[in-house]
Parts: sequence; structure tokens; C-alpha cells
Amino acid sequence: GQIWLAVEPVDMRRGIDGLSMAVQQSLGHSPCAGSAFVFGNRAGNRIKVLVWDGTGVWLCQRRLHKGRFVWPGSGERCFTLTQAQWEWLIAGVNWQRLAALPPAHLQP
Repeated sequence: GQIWLAVEPVDMRRGIDGLSMAVQQSLGHSPCAGSAFVFGNRAGNRIKVLVWDGTGVWLCQRRLHKGRFVWPGSGERCFTLTQAQWEWLIAGVNWQRLAALPPAHLQP
């Protein structure tokens, strides 16, 4: 499955049902298609991940004790992340800058 990032912040009190509804209504996706959906709070220090695995649903939360998650400011409601971008995101690293092409002298 893919990893989808919801751009708009959500209320972190929302649970499985509320976030599943957001996936369907706001993002226009089916929550049970096997993809992961990542939501962030307005302060930028918490994320929730919703994943339906075919048998049930997982809802995980991560909080940074220092710093903020780097969140896109794009006009899209959601977009897909690569595995590498996901790993940088959850580490609190600016994955958007890392996704750019390396300088010419570092390219093979």
C-alpha cells in the first residue's frame, strides 16, 4: 500500500472512526484499501497513522518531544510519500529538501 499524507491539520482527539471518515470525505480515498494515511496536528509535534490491514485497523500516534514534523504547504489535500520520505518525516528531518536532486558534483 501507499503512504498518504493529509495536508490539513486534524484534531488529535479523533479516533479510528473520525479519521476513517476524513479519509473518505476530505481525501476522497477508501480507508480500507491497504494504504496508510498520516495526519498531523496544528502544532506540528504529533502525527497519527491509520492503516487497515484487511483484518482490522491500526491507529498509531507519534509525538516529538523537541521540534516539529516537517509538513508540506501544498495546495493539495493529500499526496503520497515514498518510503524514504516517510522515514525522514517521522525522524523530524526536512524530507522535502532531501527529496531534491543532489548537487551535480555528487551525482554519479
